[in-house]
Amino acid sequence: MEVKTSLLDNMIGVGDMVLLEPLSEDSFIANLRNRFDHNEIYTYIGSVVISMNPYRSLPIFTPEKVEEYRNRNFYELSPHIYALADEAYRSLRDQDKDQCILITGESGAGKTEASKLVMSYVAAVCGKGQEVNKVKEQLLQSNPVLEAFGNAKTVRNDNSSRFGKYMDIEFDFKGDPLGGVISNYLLEKSRVVKQPRGERNFHIFYQLLSGASDDTLKKLKLDRDFSKYNYLSLDSAAVNGLDDAANFRTVRNAMQIVGFMEDEVQSVLELVAAVLKLGNIEFKPESRCNGNDESRIRDKNDLKEMCELLGTEQTVLERAFSYRTVEAKQEKVCTTLNVAQAYYARDALAKNLYSRLFSWLVTRINESIKAAPKSRHKVMGVLDIYGFEIFEENSFEQFIINYCNEKLQQIFIELTLREEQEEYVREGIEWTNIEYFNNAIICDLIENHQNGILAMLDEECLRPGTVTDETFLDKLNTICAEHLHFESRLSKSSKFLTDHSLPHNCFRIQHYAGKVLYRAEGFVDKNNDLLYRDLSQAMYKANHSLMKQLFPEGNPAKVNLKRPPTAGFQFRHSVGTLMRNLQTKNPNYIRCIKPNDKKASHIFTDSLVCHQVRYLGLMENVRVRRAGYAFRQAYEPCLERYKMLCKRTWPHWRGPAREGVEVLMADLTVPAEEFSFGRSKVFIRNPRTLFFLEERRRQCLQDLATLIQKIYRGWKCRSHFLLLKKSQIVVAAWYRRYAQQNKYKRIKSATTVVQSYTRGWQARKLLRELKYQKRCEEAVTTISAYWHGTQVRREYRKFFRANAGKKIYNFTIQRIMQKYFLGLKSTMPSMSPIDKSWPVKPYLFLDGVHSELRRIFHLWRCKKYRSEFTEEKKAVFEEKLEASEIFKDKKALYASSVSQPFMGDYLEISKNPKYQKLNSAMDEKVLLADVVNKINRANGKGTARIFLLTKNSVVLADQKTGQVKASVPLPDLTSVSVSTQSDGFFALKLKEGSASAIKGDFLLSSEHLIEIITKLHRTGATAADSEQLNIDISDEFLVQFKHDKVCVKFIQGAPKNGNSVSCKRKNNRLLEVSVPSTV
Repeated sequence: MEVKTSLLDNMIGVGDMVLLEPLSEDSFIANLRNRFDHNEIYTYIGSVVISMNPYRSLPIFTPEKVEEYRNRNFYELSPHIYALADEAYRSLRDQDKDQCILITGESGAGKTEASKLVMSYVAAVCGKGQEVNKVKEQLLQSNPVLEAFGNAKTVRNDNSSRFGKYMDIEFDFKGDPLGGVISNYLLEKSRVVKQPRGERNFHIFYQLLSGASDDTLKKLKLDRDFSKYNYLSLDSAAVNGLDDAANFRTVRNAMQIVGFMEDEVQSVLELVAAVLKLGNIEFKPESRCNGNDESRIRDKNDLKEMCELLGTEQTVLERAFSYRTVEAKQEKVCTTLNVAQAYYARDALAKNLYSRLFSWLVTRINESIKAAPKSRHKVMGVLDIYGFEIFEENSFEQFIINYCNEKLQQIFIELTLREEQEEYVREGIEWTNIEYFNNAIICDLIENHQNGILAMLDEECLRPGTVTDETFLDKLNTICAEHLHFESRLSKSSKFLTDHSLPHNCFRIQHYAGKVLYRAEGFVDKNNDLLYRDLSQAMYKANHSLMKQLFPEGNPAKVNLKRPPTAGFQFRHSVGTLMRNLQTKNPNYIRCIKPNDKKASHIFTDSLVCHQVRYLGLMENVRVRRAGYAFRQAYEPCLERYKMLCKRTWPHWRGPAREGVEVLMADLTVPAEEFSFGRSKVFIRNPRTLFFLEERRRQCLQDLATLIQKIYRGWKCRSHFLLLKKSQIVVAAWYRRYAQQNKYKRIKSATTVVQSYTRGWQARKLLRELKYQKRCEEAVTTISAYWHGTQVRREYRKFFRANAGKKIYNFTIQRIMQKYFLGLKSTMPSMSPIDKSWPVKPYLFLDGVHSELRRIFHLWRCKKYRSEFTEEKKAVFEEKLEASEIFKDKKALYASSVSQPFMGDYLEISKNPKYQKLNSAMDEKVLLADVVNKINRANGKGTARIFLLTKNSVVLADQKTGQVKASVPLPDLTSVSVSTQSDGFFALKLKEGSASAIKGDFLLSSEHLIEIITKLHRTGATAADSEQLNIDISDEFLVQFKHDKVCVKFIQGAPKNGNSVSCKRKNNRLLEVSVPSTV
């Protein structure tokens, strides 16, 4: 049976802040610290998850944890981000409710990791299949791409998201992902041209320079050295724990998985390289005749390389950096740019080029991951956006970020109250209005279309005349002076005139999270975000594949004289769209908090956490949840958890669960105002009541545990006693058996001994009687023999005296001959004809007989040996005999050939398909086939040839092609010359005037020389029309080569080239063969 735990079991601190008692900011922080110290990084506020960044890996995100939280009630297990993700996914799948998960927090709090965990959990629990897995992989792999182009290292976070991201993941009716849509908000494009100290530019610049191949960098005209690029900060170029080269490979792989084509990836990298080159363009002033300064490019090499990357003309872009064209109705005015304006134009182009590239990437990813518009889809949105920001110096970026957080706080309070009210109505409980701070007045101060700060900023940017940050601040002081949440030194409220914490060029807004001081400097320029039309048109003219998509306003055919919308207007419109989108979905919240500024584990800074708790509005959230009923639970799990507190409900309640809870509450005498019964849940107003129930349950569990222990121990002791009793009976039985067996063995042994002694006495008695009887019989026989001998000797004595000597001699000779032949039979030698051993003669008078017997035996065994010969074997021995007659004691090579059988066909010419053509060309049976070397008289080197011998001719053929090179009839052979040494050289001398002798004699070399010459000699002797072949064995002989005679001389030399025979040409008339000497 599966054992389910609860949020309240083994709780460290308080798992749900709604149950915190007493509730104060100090107790809130202390509870977070207590849980953080015990590695509990998640805490609830009702259905809101607070996530503390541990800055280290924890074993709570394993596949086992995913299965543990799968299909579980939200409060069933300890707080975890998986519980929220599972609740959202099941509500979407089972109840057909669109969901959104809002993740907020400041930089370094872990928002991006939280969004990854949510997406990975949903990917793990949804359906499987090839298409589904492909969609999940594309959704997950979109993160590395966006992180590379939108994240950067800051002083607070090594992987800080510098843009807001909202992803809608679309599911089908089964809950399987179909695709998604990504929206991005306010990329921090100012980081492209300038980074604060200790921070880096966007990751992709460093990843490209570190991880791209040398060939890729050469194509992009880049160098790996970061110091060569002005847009890259050097003090933080290398970050511990970040492997830019490996991350670049990850990004390339992710882009491939998402669906980017190779040419698209190359185009993106070209634009990134162009931004780096753009930062290296520097300007110098040049005076004109009218006294004005004009900017000129100092070094045009980087401009040239950038133009090559973008595919634009260098002169067009160079003019756009030096001149600006202003159009008003039908007039065009061209003005020169000074150095400061040129640098502004360069940076504006870099920022626009990178931000538009980022927007194109998001659009391209959406094209790959979008779902087919077949039917209505269920949607889960994940919002990963910057949290409330309060820095020492706050500018336009912090202003609109905090505006976005004000809107999120507003919708959070509205949706939370709406969710509470809907649950109360659903459960039939009376709804009471809850007092809370409504920040709509702050949102109106910022976004009001007439008197809002953003509207006045747009108005100031669009009006003619001199526009500065000071004129904008004056307008704020005039219009917003009496607003309760606006503060300025120049406002009508006298209390700020002496406030030295409020400078003259600043204004302060009291947000829901606290007061924030904004410096007005830069508001107008950042809101304008102007890019000169000349630069837009220059970019549009570029041949690069993406330029026309990124700069559509540069099309000369579609010139629009209206000013482009301001940054504030665009962001307000995006936030409005986002808010309308979120209001159509069921919200789920994750509030991320970073415990310290050092990015270190196990460090909890109270002041920093308190600051984040305030601007995240967590205390306000707890108060809203606690304004009605602090805790609610369904009747079944409530009765299951607390049924042991009442005798009527323990151990089993047979009726409806609600009646059981009513009986339980009545028995515990809980005051009626502390709880209320809904249709499916019981509502508890005060956390103290819940803790009272938990304390009673804990005491009851201890009592039950004691009872269970008592019963278990009694059962264990009884079981142990019965086991001992049973064991004693078994042991006693086995011992008695063992004792009886030993007694039987002793009796049996004694009986055997008595029997053996008795049988021994009887046997000895019988033995004595038999011996006595035998001696009597022997005595009678002896007496009888002596008596008969005496009688015979008396009768035949007269005959023995006449012939005794001759008979004794003959008898002795017969006995000697008999012994000799019997001995010869047992010492006969083997049947081998070459065995020369013979037994030694035992007597001198047998000398002739002994020699004759040896001769007869040898002839007999030779006959027996010959009778076993086959015709083939006989022919081989005849050849061996003939070889012995020719070469024995004449050539040194002969001794080693005796033990080698003559095989004849060494090439298996009739079976080998390689020589099929050659075999078919032979009309006669091949007696010998071997590979020989034909010696060239020019250099003494050998050429491989096939040597074939038939009954009538000798044939030489090419080894590779099998083509016949020469055919010599045996009658044309006069003699064969060989040396006396151990070489394989032999010369075939031909008859003068014969047709075969045109090219001269043949000088050949073979490993089977003895066999070849023997077969030649035998074949020549048996041929009818040929004379006996002469064998000339000499260390020096003449060979006829065409018209010249060459002397072949054999000498003994030191071993060279692996003890091989070498042949060298000494002059035109001498070939010298060096044969290694043998020891």
